[in-house]
Amino acid sequence: MPLVGIATGAGRGMGRACARRLAETVDALLLVDLDEVSLLEAATELRAAVEVTLIEPFLLDVTDSEGLARLVSRVSELGTLRAVAHAAGISPTMADWKRILSVDLVGTANLINALRPLATDGTVIVCFASMASLLALDDVDPAADLVIDAPEDDEFLERLRAVIGESIEDTGFAYAWAKRGVQRLVKREAVRLGPAGSRICSVSPGVIDTPQGRQEAESHPFMKELVERTPVGRREGRAEEVAAVVAFLMSDEASFVTGTDVLVDGGVCAALRSPANS
Repeated sequence: MPLVGIATGAGRGMGRACARRLAETVDALLLVDLDEVSLLEAATELRAAVEVTLIEPFLLDVTDSEGLARLVSRVSELGTLRAVAHAAGISPTMADWKRILSVDLVGTANLINALRPLATDGTVIVCFASMASLLALDDVDPAADLVIDAPEDDEFLERLRAVIGESIEDTGFAYAWAKRGVQRLVKREAVRLGPAGSRICSVSPGVIDTPQGRQEAESHPFMKELVERTPVGRREGRAEEVAAVVAFLMSDEASFVTGTDVLVDGGVCAALRSPANS
């Protein structure tokens, strides 16, 4: 059976970089994004670079259950699900707190639930989290984690606000919670997927030089300080550097790696949390 890959958020940035790496390892690649213009541009670019792989754009909002059902159907038509790089998401300046949690966490959970029946021996899913959850959330109330671990609950957003309070309406804080939810979701899902021979991990990028990253930097001056405090070269990371980590996690060389988060931040979390800065 032909091997099928999925790259979400493939229109730009880290999703597009992941799509480039993934295209070299599968027979058919579905490029998923909500922005049709950037999606078609990415498909054109990849088709020119990788002739042996079927490259197919798939317009989709990951919060759309009907759209996810169409995605599952298309994968089944094309072959066997081999790899998923789930980079689709929105950052704090792009929407309100509800939309951020709905896309970044609930959408991720819904995507995994939809694809789970297709997972088989050798299937690998890599979800994008963020270092934000490590920097912004300390001394987390276990009651909040109980809520964040149930994003499929119809009253998820209301329950989360009730346990955290009005601070969740801060979009940066909501983003950090959404990404914590993704990290915890991956751990739970690894236990479910393991018997099928499938794996799942997450990556947590730091400050990365992408269009979305630059938009955040313009609105949040503290990100310049993060770059200055980064031990590796005192610069932003590149989308290709994150994609390389994702490619490794999807490879057979990482066959014993699952249920974990990989921090790709140039060491800035270590720098900020070192004893000298405490």
